Parts: sequence; C-alpha cells; structure tokens
Amino acid sequence: MSTDQNARGESTNDDASRRPAVRALVVLLSIEALFMVGLSAWFLFELVAAKPSSFASALAIFVILLIATVFVSALAIGAIRRRTWIRGGAVTWQIVQIAVAIGAFQGVFAQPGIGWLLLIPSLVVLVLLFTKPVIAVTRREFN
Repeated sequence: MSTDQNARGESTNDDASRRPAVRALVVLLSIEALFMVGLSAWFLFELVAAKPSSFASALAIFVILLIATVFVSALAIGAIRRRTWIRGGAVTWQIVQIAVAIGAFQGVFAQPGIGWLLLIPSLVVLVLLFTKPVIAVTRREFN
C-alpha cells in the first residue's frame, strides 16, 4: 500500500474490513445517520407547521440538530470509507446518545421506549469500537 493511501487514513488491513464487527459498525452508524436526517426533517416540518412558544429557541435547537446530523453523517461516511479518525467521534456520539437515553428513562415525560432505542445501539457500537477487527481497520500505521 502506498504512503499516499496511509496519509489519507486508509487501512492497510483489507481482511479486517470484511469482518462482521466492522460491517455491523458501518450499518449501525449509517442507521444512526439516517435517523438523524429523518429527525431533522421532522423537526423542520414541526417548526414550520406548528407555532413554537419561542421561535428563537426552536430555531437554535434546529441548528444544533443540523450540526449533530452532519457530524453523525460524517462518521457514517468515514466508517464506510474505513477512515482512521472515526473511532473518537463515534465514542463521543455514543456517550451523548447514552446520556439522552438515560434522560428518556427519567422525569415526568419519561419515554422508556425511546430510551431503549437509543441505549441498546449505543452500547453495541461502543463494544464494536473496541473489538480487534475494528481497531485494526481504524488504527493509523506510521512508517
């Protein structure tokens, strides 16, 4: 493999990239990205169709949602391309999702179903990120 490919973060271990753990990681991150795109579209529809009590706050939340959608989509695309930089971002995103999931289990407006839908994939992705095949694909090799 050429030095140019290593500089771009491509893995030199083609065998590891075909493992089920790597494929599962790509699938789960892609599903999370698609979910975020759908959530952004729904939120935009609600922003236009319903009158929020504070338009400025709703708009700020929408901008934050768009930033998160771009971030998760970049992680999914990076995972598909087997980039080395995705592991840190994916761990960060899973921790954020776990925090939101814990919040979904608590309070007056608790939604345990949503909590489980966020918690289970996040834990699976966290475990996958630290498996040998995923580490082999996402490890940067220096010459």
